[in-house]
Amino acid sequence: MTLVFFLLAASCAKSAGGGGGGNTNPNLASASISGLTVSRQNTNSNMRFYVNLSATSTSAASVNYTTQDSTAHAGTDYLAASGTLTIPAGQNEGYFDVTLIGDSLRQNPQVFNVVLSSPVKCVLGTSEASGVIINDGTYLPTNDSGYVSPTSYPGYTLAWSDEFTGSTLNPNNWNYEINGNGEGNAELEYYTNRVQNLFLSQGNLIIEARQESYSGANYTSARIDSYNHESFTYGRVDIRAKLPVAQGMWPALWMLGNNINTGTNWPGCGEADIMELIGTYPSRVTGSIHWLQGNGQEGTFNNNYNLTNGDFSQAFHVFSMIWTADSVQYLVDNQVYVQASYTADITSGTNPFNSPFFFIFNVAVGGNWPGSPGAGTVFPQRMFVDYVRVFSQP
Repeated sequence: MTLVFFLLAASCAKSAGGGGGGNTNPNLASASISGLTVSRQNTNSNMRFYVNLSATSTSAASVNYTTQDSTAHAGTDYLAASGTLTIPAGQNEGYFDVTLIGDSLRQNPQVFNVVLSSPVKCVLGTSEASGVIINDGTYLPTNDSGYVSPTSYPGYTLAWSDEFTGSTLNPNNWNYEINGNGEGNAELEYYTNRVQNLFLSQGNLIIEARQESYSGANYTSARIDSYNHESFTYGRVDIRAKLPVAQGMWPALWMLGNNINTGTNWPGCGEADIMELIGTYPSRVTGSIHWLQGNGQEGTFNNNYNLTNGDFSQAFHVFSMIWTADSVQYLVDNQVYVQASYTADITSGTNPFNSPFFFIFNVAVGGNWPGSPGAGTVFPQRMFVDYVRVFSQP
């Protein structure tokens, strides 16, 4: 277990021995407690609190300690503790343990406090410290309500799927992209391969965006792709997902042409955006295709889909693509909202949509399109993906 120690603000010095008014006897050492932050485990573990004397005592010194609830609660998150800590003569440090109750639930950090009192042969310096519990477990249930697509379609065969039923991301299907370069969009996050930003739970892939200082960025998230693992040309794609919708969030389920890494730069490789959501429009998603026009500029064809009730964070929806040699359609819950013809809508440049494409799933924070998170954006923000399925035609 990694312990991260920090000193909290000092409180007023109190009397030695447990009675009377303040004691400023310069011959008595000051006793101070250090707070700590720990990552919760699935089974019970100990949080070790240290008490230090400002000078080595010539005789044994002691303080009483007791735990107090804050956002963490005794009996549920930790075991209440109290007692007397004695630091022997000739030493200047002692410790006591508080038992942290094991739990794999992913949730926000929790805090309890430890308070010192009744000093003997010493005075109190920093008499209160916090125990911060980091809850980065990989159990996160979510309401499964929403649209569910069929497992088969007439005239199609299931070519590949990932149902995310394992305990970790399948490395035979996916790569982690690790960088903080803004992805050409002035994004604000650092993409990592940490369990804090991507994990599997209850049959869902979960990408979690956080507000934290990491490698020079103020936010972290995850971005994965199937390049060199799974790529496809034509067919039907179904992706069932629930999306983050706060200001500054930019979840996306999309595809790029395989040749982006073999000499054909974007947008010449082609981009198929099955779904993008800008958090300031929580009930709207956008589907697009991008290509290189004859004048060297990016070409775009797109359209929006708007929910009639609620927003995309409240239930699962299925985002689909039907891709043929002549056209591409995007659907939400089997309702077509983008229909692009290569001959009618790609009027300039080279059509890249007759070659293999690979998947990218990510949650961006900030960027040129969504703008930055606002004061009302509460972190963490999460995208849940239930499954991705690819169907082909003979």
